[in-house]
Amino acid sequence: MRSGYADLPLHGGKAPKWLFSRMVKLAREITLSIVINFGRDEFIKRISDPVWFQSFGCILGFDWHSSGITTTVTGALKEGLKNIEEEIGIFFAGGKGKRGIKTPEDIERWGERGFINFKTANELKRISRLVAKVDSHGLQDGFSIYHHFFIYTKEGKWAVIEQGMKIEGRFARRYHWLSDEVKSFVSDPHKGIVSERKEKPLNLIDSGIESTRKEIVKISKEISLKEIGRIKDVKK
Repeated sequence: MRSGYADLPLHGGKAPKWLFSRMVKLAREITLSIVINFGRDEFIKRISDPVWFQSFGCILGFDWHSSGITTTVTGALKEGLKNIEEEIGIFFAGGKGKRGIKTPEDIERWGERGFINFKTANELKRISRLVAKVDSHGLQDGFSIYHHFFIYTKEGKWAVIEQGMKIEGRFARRYHWLSDEVKSFVSDPHKGIVSERKEKPLNLIDSGIESTRKEIVKISKEISLKEIGRIKDVKK
């Protein structure tokens, strides 16, 4: 399977408190069961799968066909496993809006507390920024990223779940990453494909356009700031 995303109707609002509290408890127990019986690497692998994630959200009790499943499920995971992260060796960073921007700070905080070494923490911070950059600019599909959730183990295995929104048509799109599946950050890096919408994005991370990527890098090194200014003037 190549680059992966899931399209969902864009809905506002929040999950009812009574539902979210139940989701938190159930998310905790299911996650602990997977970690105890199969290991934390298996949990990272499963949560990075778009289909498994969607099914997980349904089991927790959320609407299967809503953008809110992404933010609510990741929120339930973070809340449900709070204070036992170091025990199970799985950590969470980021979230929706400003919380997502603070992902590197969250990762660094765990490093300062000694649960992951500084070398691993610095590498994970670099990966977080790179993933966000790829989904924002490498794949130009018209969706603006507003949710960035980073899951990682003390050994440095990781998964990323991002979501972008497109106001036109009111759709949200979810992107899944898994460290074991990423051979290159700029060539089909995502985990899988789940989508109902077919569009024609500017996909600069397609494995079939390696020559185009190299040419873009070459031109960017050759063109001067003055020439870039002229291009902007032409657009106007």
